[in-house]
Amino acid sequence: MAGALDGVRIVDLTTVILGPWATQMLGDMGADVIKVETHVGDTTRHTGDRRNPEMAAFFMATNRNKRSVVLDLRQEEGREALFKLVGTADVFVHNMRPSIATKLGLDDEKFLKAYPKLVYVKTYGFRGDGPMANKPAYDDVIQAASGVTDLNTVISEGGEPRYVPTIMADKTSSFHVVSAVLAALYHREKSGEGQVIEVPMFEALVDYLMVEHMNGAAFDPPIADMGYARLLNKMRKPYKTQDGYLCVLPYTDQNWQDMFKIAGREDLMEDPRFVDLATRTRHSGEIYGILEDLVATRSTAELEKTLNAAAIPVQKVNTKEDLLSDEQLAATGFWQFADHPTEGRIRLTDPPVRFSKSPSSIRLLQPRLGEQSAEVLGEAGFSEEEIAGMFAAGVSKDGR
Repeated sequence: MAGALDGVRIVDLTTVILGPWATQMLGDMGADVIKVETHVGDTTRHTGDRRNPEMAAFFMATNRNKRSVVLDLRQEEGREALFKLVGTADVFVHNMRPSIATKLGLDDEKFLKAYPKLVYVKTYGFRGDGPMANKPAYDDVIQAASGVTDLNTVISEGGEPRYVPTIMADKTSSFHVVSAVLAALYHREKSGEGQVIEVPMFEALVDYLMVEHMNGAAFDPPIADMGYARLLNKMRKPYKTQDGYLCVLPYTDQNWQDMFKIAGREDLMEDPRFVDLATRTRHSGEIYGILEDLVATRSTAELEKTLNAAAIPVQKVNTKEDLLSDEQLAATGFWQFADHPTEGRIRLTDPPVRFSKSPSSIRLLQPRLGEQSAEVLGEAGFSEEEIAGMFAAGVSKDGR
């Protein structure tokens, strides 16, 4: 069965993670994604371990279901080829800062004037009408700007700001790109018109954090401090058992009543500090300390069995390596394997979202740099002679 976005073409002029992961998700849903790269290629081609040049692990994780075409946008002929290629597409995505996009002639007005049904997506660090519009931005920069690193002072040694050890700003923003593209395609289906979409990482991550941490500042003037106390508690952590670590999260009133019974602490069942969610939140430091002491007296397996039986949320702490043999992931076919024509046997993650009528799928393995240059340029209307001339002039590259 065809994917939900079968028939949709996306020209992807993005690098690193934000754009490429978003377009991979759209490709998983069936879209024809054309990845436009420089002669050097996406920087992730060179990031992480690899078997062959330009095919590093980082690139492999975010560039399946795509075809690669090389264009030198420093040359006028390369820019003209890109413009012609976008004319064959439904969606165009780039992650260049506004000043660079303008310098290269990638202004959204120009594209929408020529292609009024185009969905034009620009995604970068900060909203384009603000004073930081042209500031270079990577994940660490956005984590620092948005308050993420400050939130981590509660758990770091010495109370120092720390980065979350995952590329959360990029990946959070990737989901916004995906949802925005889908919404814009639906709007076009009803109205027949395209539009310009801006997805800024900074504003996206601040919005993400303010869901719980706005707190008293949700009211003007503020009625209390910002921050969700339960999450800012240093005692909120996996607890050490007799032989490992365990996440234990009694949440409902019933969960806590059952937890106190299991632990043999019936005396706490009527404690006014812990009778409901509101009071537990105010005394989260105390209750988490008690929970830590209770967990320390038993083994991981014993606690998991007992708490699962009582429907109390519990989970042993997995390592990265544990995930490769996790029974849930194995049972649901999450890990996929394929024989790549140049990279040999590879492991991929299964598209996590399942559709009953238009399933996502892995149809194309990660492309070599410029592997489909001739193919894609031919589809855009260039003749074999013109394509050969572009290769000779260094406007494009034949990566076959």
